[in-house]
Amino acid sequence: MRPILMKGHERPLTFLRYNRDGDLLFSCAKDHTPTLWFADNGERLGTYRGHNGAVWCCDISRDSSRLITGSADQTAKLWDVKSGKQLFSFKFGSPARSVDFAVGDQLAVITSDPFMERTSAIHVKRIAEDPEDQIGDSVLVLESPEGRKRINRAVWGPLNQTIVSGGEDAVIRIWDTETGKLLNESNEEVGHKKTITSLCKADDDSHFLTGSLDKTAKLWDMRTLTLIKTYTTGVPVNAVAMSPLLNHVVLGGGQDASAVTTTDHRAGKFEAKFYDKILQEEIGGVKGHFGPINALAFNPDGKSFSSGGEDGYVRLHHFDSDYFNIKI
Repeated sequence: MRPILMKGHERPLTFLRYNRDGDLLFSCAKDHTPTLWFADNGERLGTYRGHNGAVWCCDISRDSSRLITGSADQTAKLWDVKSGKQLFSFKFGSPARSVDFAVGDQLAVITSDPFMERTSAIHVKRIAEDPEDQIGDSVLVLESPEGRKRINRAVWGPLNQTIVSGGEDAVIRIWDTETGKLLNESNEEVGHKKTITSLCKADDDSHFLTGSLDKTAKLWDMRTLTLIKTYTTGVPVNAVAMSPLLNHVVLGGGQDASAVTTTDHRAGKFEAKFYDKILQEEIGGVKGHFGPINALAFNPDGKSFSSGGEDGYVRLHHFDSDYFNIKI
C-alpha cells in the first residue's frame, strides 16, 4: 500500500472530508485555504480563497455542489464547489470551529468558540436553495452549560432531530433541534476524562465515535448515549474515523503540537492505528507522518483512507486486497 503524498498546504492540516460519491477529497488547514483534490490519484483540483484565518472544519452537500467551511477568522463560508466562488459568509463574534450539513442540506450546524466575553455556542442556520436568498440569522442557538470551554465538534443526529456535541469539558451532549433542550449527556464514570477532539458518526447514524486527549476513543449509541466500546491507545487522539465497509475504526494522534519540537522526530508515534471495532483490539498501523495526525477520513466506498498531519501533508492510502481479509 504505497501512499500518495499530497502537498498543497503550507501549514498543519485540521480536517479532511470526502464527498458522498467518494471521488473528491476536501482538506482544511491552518493556512486559510481549503483545497480540493481528486480522491483517486491525489491530483489537486483547486482551492477556495477568501478566509483569512486557520480553517478548522468543512462539510460538503450531498450533491457535491456546496461546500461549507468554518474558520478562525470568525466566519463560516458557503462556496460553490465547481467554480470556487464564495456564496455567503456567516459572521460570528468568535472563531467558527465545526460545521455540519443536515440531511437534505437545508440546515447547517456551526459551533463558535468562547472569545472575550462570548461563550461557546451551537448555531443552526437555514441554507437557502438560491444563494441570493441566503440570510445569516440563526434558526436556533444552543448555549453550552460550560460556556468558557470550547465545543470542538457538533453533528446532526438521526433524522436531524438531535444535535450531538463534544469538546473541552469532555462531556458529550445530545440536544433537541426543535426545542433546543438538552436531552442527554455522558456521565463522568464512562465518559472521556479530557478534551474531546473529534467525533464521527456511522453512515446509518446509529452510533458515533469520539476521540479524546485522554488517549482513548469511545463508541456510543446515537439515540441512548450508551457507551458501546472503548479503544485505548498510547497517545492523545486528535482524529477518528470508521470504515463504512468493515468493522474497523482508525485513530490518529500524537503528542500535543507544543511538545513536538522538543522531541526527536523518531520519538513521535505518528501512525494511524486500526482497531477491530467489535473486539477493540489493535490490528495494524500506517506510519508516515512527521508530526501528529490531526485529520482522518475514510472514502465512502471503504477502499481507501486519507490522513492529514501537523507536517502539512495529506497522505492518501488505497488499501491492498489483503487488507480486506484481515482475520483476528
